[in-house]
Amino acid sequence: MAFVYSDLTQKIIGAAMKVHRYLGNGFQEVIYQRCLDIEFRAIGFNYEREKKQNIFYESVCVGTRRVDFLVEDKVLIELKAVIKVENVHLAQAINYLEAFDLDVGLLLNFGAPSLEYRRLHNKKRETGI
Repeated sequence: MAFVYSDLTQKIIGAAMKVHRYLGNGFQEVIYQRCLDIEFRAIGFNYEREKKQNIFYESVCVGTRRVDFLVEDKVLIELKAVIKVENVHLAQAINYLEAFDLDVGLLLNFGAPSLEYRRLHNKKRETGI
């Protein structure tokens, strides 16, 4: 079974691997974000960095969230630069995916010796919740 947007996510992961190979681990998240910005421009992606989304509770806006990247209006990307991805990081990325009402996201961690990535799916869209 093919993944939704697998070609796009593979290109994104490839760009992230290139950045990680060049820099290694140990930098702040914003450094990796800036490097991915350069890579995405070179690839020719249509993307937004620090994409803002309002969060509502019972039709009242209670705040905003910002996702690191939204690529081609299809794939949400959340970056981390931590030694180990914890459940809280995964939950945050899934919450962003649901808030943006998208099917697919990637959680990319640059803090480990090798790039770590997780492909995320919005289960609410799959079940119609």
